[in-house]
Amino acid sequence: MTERVRVAIVDDERAQRQLMDSAMRTAGYDTILCENGEAALEAAGECGAMLLDVRMPGMNGIEVLKEVKKRRPELPVVLLTAFIDVRDAVSAIKLGAIDYLEKPVDLDEVVAAIDDALGHGGRAVAAPEGLTLPEDVVAESTAMRGVFELAGRAAGADVAVLVLGESGVGKEVVADFIHANSLRAAKPLVRVDCAALPKDLIESELFGHEKGAFTGAEGQRIGRFELARGGTVFLDEIGELPLDLQPKFLRVLEAGTFQRVGGNKEIKVDVRVLAATNRDLEKEVEAGTFREDLFYRLNVFPLVVPPLRERMDDVLPLAERFVKKHRKRLAPAAERLLMSYDWPGNVRELRNALERAVIMANGSLILPTDLPAQVQGGSPTAQPRRVLVGSMQEIERQAILEALEKTNGNKTKAAQLLQISRRNLIYKLRSYGM
Repeated sequence: MTERVRVAIVDDERAQRQLMDSAMRTAGYDTILCENGEAALEAAGECGAMLLDVRMPGMNGIEVLKEVKKRRPELPVVLLTAFIDVRDAVSAIKLGAIDYLEKPVDLDEVVAAIDDALGHGGRAVAAPEGLTLPEDVVAESTAMRGVFELAGRAAGADVAVLVLGESGVGKEVVADFIHANSLRAAKPLVRVDCAALPKDLIESELFGHEKGAFTGAEGQRIGRFELARGGTVFLDEIGELPLDLQPKFLRVLEAGTFQRVGGNKEIKVDVRVLAATNRDLEKEVEAGTFREDLFYRLNVFPLVVPPLRERMDDVLPLAERFVKKHRKRLAPAAERLLMSYDWPGNVRELRNALERAVIMANGSLILPTDLPAQVQGGSPTAQPRRVLVGSMQEIERQAILEALEKTNGNKTKAAQLLQISRRNLIYKLRSYGM
């Protein structure tokens, strides 16, 4: 059996070490986790490559790189940093680093950098090609398969995950999948809908309260974070969290401690936080309605769930699964209507439309007339192929999208079609926000 190459992961933040550890192990590498420069120097003799954070207490990444290269000039080292500094980047390359990547990093990009450095020969075990989903989850489209593949990676790393997407796309389903496939699966998954809780009660709901803490507090109450001890807290619509409560929530993420309302005792809990929102939190940060430090704590592993109109391959499988539960089936004409509507309300709207159709249907067959009026009216999603015209940036963006579509999202094959390097493709994807 081929020996697996060991990758040393050097970062003073535990969450970042776990995230990289999950990505490397999924890619088929073994890992050595190091929390500081001294540990990195010890690991340098045992590893086949190194992922190295730049800004750490004690020895920083540049100092570690300099010493590692004295001992093992041939060792591939990739530097990672949340703060791009041109001088550091130049120093790193001069000292022999093979790459210098900005956090939050694209995990595919990190894996690709290590693969390239090792001549694609470092993996003893290939990343799994198949993806097993629960029976009640539909992901026929390439886009949703990609979401769940990333969610599978996130599940193995005990870090915060921020699930982004329009209302009704299925963010809660993704959160359920992450928890169910995590090391905390045997512990509780506690859900909190921040939008549904009154603002004057949300602190008590999250953290609990002591007897007499406020009018009506007749006894002690255990909050959601304590109920989730050892498990996961899923905060839906996190963008609705009041600004004055955000510092207390940030403390839970950073230190794992909080106080009940009206109490003075520090309570320590070990929970994982998953959050979801349909808001643009970066714009909320700019507007001053969401704390920047909290955003970065939540955004360790962002996952974007695309709207239903961008994954139409899921429409009929979702519809068929729902009507089958009611012993109904869709007439071909009804199927065509479902595929010609753009579903602004996403999966939630599709489900509501089918609930109505099940009630309206006289027999076992759902006809077009059983569907809501707006669906019968239709709003064609199939657009004619556009000619590549416009600015050079738009032409390039369209070419990238077409290449990814032709290769079912495979970045390596798409890069080959575009005749650019895979690394260059990833940089372009990031620059276009794709």
